[in-house]
Formats: sequence, C-alpha cells, structure tokens
Amino acid sequence: MRHAGRARCHAGVVNVAAVSGLVAAVSALVAPSAAHTIAAPNAGHQVPAAAIFAAIAAAGVIGIVGATLLGRRAGRRSLEQRLTALSTRLSADTPGGEPAGIEQALGHLEQVTDRAAEAVASASSDAMRLRRALDTLPQGVIVCDENGDVVFRNPRAAGLMGGRHGDALAAQAVVDLLADAWTSGSAERTLDLYGPPRRTLVVRTQLIDDGRRTLGVIAVIDDISERRRLEEIRRDFVANVSHELKTPMGALGLLAETLVAEEDREVAQRLASRIQAEAFRVSRIIDDLLDLSRIEAEESPPREPVLVSLVMAEALERVRAAAEQRDVKIDLQEPSAPVAVLGDRRQLVSALYNLLDNGVKYSERGGTITFSATQSSAEVAICVVDQGTGIPSRDLERIFERFYRVDQGRSRETGGTGLGLSIVRHVAANHQGRAEVESREGEGSTFRLVLPVQPGVG
Repeated sequence: MRHAGRARCHAGVVNVAAVSGLVAAVSALVAPSAAHTIAAPNAGHQVPAAAIFAAIAAAGVIGIVGATLLGRRAGRRSLEQRLTALSTRLSADTPGGEPAGIEQALGHLEQVTDRAAEAVASASSDAMRLRRALDTLPQGVIVCDENGDVVFRNPRAAGLMGGRHGDALAAQAVVDLLADAWTSGSAERTLDLYGPPRRTLVVRTQLIDDGRRTLGVIAVIDDISERRRLEEIRRDFVANVSHELKTPMGALGLLAETLVAEEDREVAQRLASRIQAEAFRVSRIIDDLLDLSRIEAEESPPREPVLVSLVMAEALERVRAAAEQRDVKIDLQEPSAPVAVLGDRRQLVSALYNLLDNGVKYSERGGTITFSATQSSAEVAICVVDQGTGIPSRDLERIFERFYRVDQGRSRETGGTGLGLSIVRHVAANHQGRAEVESREGEGSTFRLVLPVQPGVG
C-alpha cells in the first residue's frame, strides 16, 4: 500500500512540474511582445497582453491540479471498496457503515485474515483427529469424493487391496458397491472368501450429502469371520447336546415302559440296571457340561502356586475306581524335585482326571497307563501314555473338539461324553499352557498337558 501511495505522490509531482513547464513556455512566448497592449473593444483603456496570457495559464494549471486531486480521491475510494469486499469474502462479518479510510479497511482485513487462519488451523486439526480415529477402527473404511476418486482409506481397508486372490475379489466387490451407492444411495453385500484362511466380509456403502449436494460415498468393510465361527460353534454345540441327551433319555423312556409291563423278575432286574446305567450317563454329560461351562467362563481363574505332585495324586485317586473296574494299572511317576505351577487347583485336577479317564476307557483290559511329569527349562509336561487302540492321523486335529469321538460305538460302550478332551484344552489355555497329542492307530496314545513352571519352588 505504501508503494502505491508513493507512486501516486510521484505522479502528482510530475504533473505539477509539467504545469510549471507549461507556464514557463507561455511566458517565453509572450515575452517578446510584453511592450504591446491589447485594446478592449468597449473600454477606454487598454489591457496588457501578458496579463491575459497569465490568466489563461493559471486557469489551465488550476484545472490540471483539480483533475489530479479528483483522480487520486477516486482511486483511494476504489481501493477502500476493494479491501472491504475482500474482507467480506473472507468473513461473514462486514464492517458497519461506510469505511472511514484505507487504514480502517486494512485493519478489518487483518482481523478477518487472522480469524480465517485460525479456522483453517482448527479444520486441519479436526481432519487429522478424524483420520487417526478412522485408522484405529477394526473395520475398513474407504471414502470417495464427489468425482468418485478415493480420497481416504484406512490401513484395514488398504490391507484388502493386496495381491492375493481373495483380496482381489474383496476389492472388486467394494468397487462394485461404491458404484451401486451412487445410483441407489446405499448397498450391502456379504462375501465368503474361502482362503486360506477362510473369511467372511460384510461390505456396506452409503452416499454422503449435506442436504443440498452430494459430497461422496463411504464404504465400510467388516470382517465377521470370528463372529460367524462362534455362531457355528454355538449351533453345533446345541445340536450335539441335544443329540447326546436325546439318546439316553430315549433309552430311559423305552426301558421304563418295558419295565412297567414286565412280570419276569430277572428281566425286570436287568432293565432296572440298564435304566441306572443310562441315568448315570445323563448325569455324566450334565456334569461335564457344567464343568466345561465353568472352565470357559473362568478365563482368568484365581491363581496360586500348586504342586504338580499333589494335583497328579488327586486326579489318580478320582479315577482309581474306574481303572480297577477295567483292570487297568496306572504307573505314577512323580517329578524327582518339587515342581509348582501357578493356577487353579480344581481346574488342573479336572484336566488330569479327564486325561486319565480317557486313557482308561480306551485301554484294553489288563493294560498299563504311565502317568508322569518332567520339567524342562520353564515348563513342566504332565504325560498320560496308554497302550490302547490309538487315534487315526486324520482325527488328531479334531480330537479336542466338543463331542468329537473317533469311535462312536466304543464311546457308547465306555459311557464317554465327548467333552473330556475339550475340558483339557480349555484348562491349558486358561493357564497359558497347551495340550498336545501323539498317537498311531493300534499303538496307543500320548497326551501332554504342558504348563509354565512357577519359579522359586524346588
């Protein structure tokens, strides 16, 4: 602004200098005839010619200076109006009344500029905060502008745009649904990707607007694989429980109906024994279901140092009657030095009892089970080795599932519920350990419960 004012002042000086030059030139022209006079037409005296020319020159000078001053005033007013208009464009606030001058217009423009800078900084901070929040979401988020160009995708969404075949299918589905949202306003699709690993994705797209115009489209990608897996487990569990309870309950009803009409005392005694066995089987299923439910609910059970030799002895005592009934010998080999684990004694005893009970049921009469514990570095492995029928390799991966049985006929004969090894797996997980199995069909099986050792014991 100072440069513009300096330029206008310089122009005014130049104009005054030009007028002075013009006056000097006129004086030079009239100088030779300064002695002459001009007679007025109706006057009794004569007016000097120099005076007339001087008056004309003075009038010209006054006109030029006046025009210059008017031009400068109009320029200042135009500049004030332009500054005021710029301030109005930058802010909704307008200065009251007409601007008093360039200084007031410049002051208002500075205030408006400061507020605009603060608004830009605040908007930038909000945008960064929103971006970081979207980056932390477990869902994938993709945002397109009004031209259909992708302007944002969080890391979860970017992971779906990889080079694998399943990711390519997911990316194409997202592109298709984004296009559908432009026409229908929203779209949704469930994708089953068979992997590996198998995944289930739900893609939803929605048109974004501010009530007057379209701003773009957003796509949300939700991985519901774990939710779908849990739903399948729940359905399978309910179906298996229903099946497991239906079989003995049906047998109980049939036996009771037969017993009512039976007159032979010996036959009635056999029927009563069968009813007792089926009732015991139902009781075992219910007890195991309650144990499994309790263990699953106690993901972080109360922990205390527990001696491995004590839980081994307690589990052996619980299974002793079943082992004697089947004439199976259990060889207990306690650790040479005291070993303790940090955990829940009741859960650990339940896990070891189920391993021993499983070994007794699948061992031949007169067989031997080795029950031992060995420590290595920071872990202790409690092993149950039987000489039973073994497990086919195709069944090893599923042996710890609920209600899974290798031999359905043998399970009905032994009265197993199919929940024992599932209990073992959950107890191991609750104690940051693991359950392992090694077996060959016809050569027996080795089950291990591996647990971290509590330091400071021994």
